[in-house]
Amino acid sequence: MSTTQPREQFLLISAHGANAMELTSVINKAAQESRCAIISSRLGRHGEFSALTAQASGSWDALARLEGLLPTLAKRHELSVNVTRSASATSRPQALPYVVYVSAAYRPDIVSELCQFFTDHHLELESLTCDTYLAPHTGTTMLNANITVTLPAGTQISWLRDQFLDFADAMNLDALIEPWRPQNP
Repeated sequence: MSTTQPREQFLLISAHGANAMELTSVINKAAQESRCAIISSRLGRHGEFSALTAQASGSWDALARLEGLLPTLAKRHELSVNVTRSASATSRPQALPYVVYVSAAYRPDIVSELCQFFTDHHLELESLTCDTYLAPHTGTTMLNANITVTLPAGTQISWLRDQFLDFADAMNLDALIEPWRPQNP
């Protein structure tokens, strides 16, 4: 009895390097040379390094070529690379995407407290971006967070919004939760 594997498979690539352009170029060229496609990627600068997360798709042999090529390229370009085989996104029950914006004086517990609130209310985390900066005039370290969560379809939105705003007030956060909207309608 033979088992057939799905034709399209996925590889999750996490890479770090000092030069953002070189990092991005090396990973994308390696995927192209291996006959894989980069179907999603995120790049961010963190101090003197950049971090790239990319998902490549292709046949099992194309992904195997890419997996074999990456360690050599990482050594040559002084990158740190980690790969994980991944499946396609599983279908999930209907959910509503919402965006949470938070601005506050920085405290180390804010992000973990936000995540705990989302967990307690059965919301799934889709994306999280946090940055700190020094406020002009005062020099206070500030935190800006943009978080995308999904609400189960049956969620009473007005109740959840009230719960979130009460939580934000108790944490002394300037926060907003609103429906996710496409950036380019």
